[in-house]
Amino acid sequence: MSFKVALNFEDGVTRVIECNDGETVLDAAYRAHVKLPMDCSDGVCGTCKGTCKQGQYDLGDEYIDEALTDDEAADGVVLTCQMVPESNVVVSIPAASSLCSSGPQSLTATVETVQSLSETTIELNVTLSEPLQFLPGQYVNLGIPGSDDSRAYSFSSAPGAQKASFLIRNVPNGKMSSYLREKAAPGDELPLTGPLGSFYLRAVERPVLMLAGGTGLAPILSMLELIAEEGAEQQVFLLYGVTNVDDLVKLEALNAFAEKMSNFSYATVVVNPDSKHEKLGFVTEHMNAVPFAIADADTYLCGPPPMVDAVRQYFKQEATEPASFHYEKFNPSTPKEKAA
Repeated sequence: MSFKVALNFEDGVTRVIECNDGETVLDAAYRAHVKLPMDCSDGVCGTCKGTCKQGQYDLGDEYIDEALTDDEAADGVVLTCQMVPESNVVVSIPAASSLCSSGPQSLTATVETVQSLSETTIELNVTLSEPLQFLPGQYVNLGIPGSDDSRAYSFSSAPGAQKASFLIRNVPNGKMSSYLREKAAPGDELPLTGPLGSFYLRAVERPVLMLAGGTGLAPILSMLELIAEEGAEQQVFLLYGVTNVDDLVKLEALNAFAEKMSNFSYATVVVNPDSKHEKLGFVTEHMNAVPFAIADADTYLCGPPPMVDAVRQYFKQEATEPASFHYEKFNPSTPKEKAA
């Protein structure tokens, strides 16, 4: 038996490695040519400290208090030289990936199909040069053929597969948008680097509230893929907001998730007041549709900056802070902003 260990470095790079049954994270990392900080490797110096964000593990009792105190251990601090995973785990490493000989992975994405889902959204489907493990919600940088430019896009597909998909906002005169609309053809090769980002699905231990705006639906779809695969008893609810009715995309996929998962439901919101739609306005005007107490929920939000700022302000004004709040906001041509 083996487990997946997602190493999140402080520069946003994530590296997923395989850890064999009974193997320490440090040994598994070195086997994968990832040089985590270490000195003694015997639980004495504390150099290899990290923080386990989710998952089960055993630290044993062979380390000394000077290396790891009981209070630290209670807070999820681990010694990677002693940590033996008992499930898939996510570990934050307080060092840059470059210091651990593990920068972003570089792959090639070969274009399979490009489909216009609406005037505002393009779906890009690719085959990766090798399967890429990532945490659902994370993004990669995709190069634009014929230039040195790249853009950051979140996966809308499940982790670990060789086929991948992205929802890309159709921006007038945008370099990636123009390429996809006018030039892209099956077989084209795009350089890809990643995965990156601290916006990712945590263990589902509480109700989950998902808020998506426009192509911010992409990482939510990736999260739903994993929840559907692994199963969950907690309620999962999505509020998906767009400007116009025609901007609503991937509804068939959402309906399929709702059919497959009895604990999942969703509602759509349209801003344009002239639209014929049940829920008009902004997502923040329809929080009463959430079927559980927001204060009890883990909340994931991805959308354009105005939407993210509005939701954050709503939580402050209503004094309704979620149990945990993870967000990512994006502009078409600028780096993403994350919050853990």
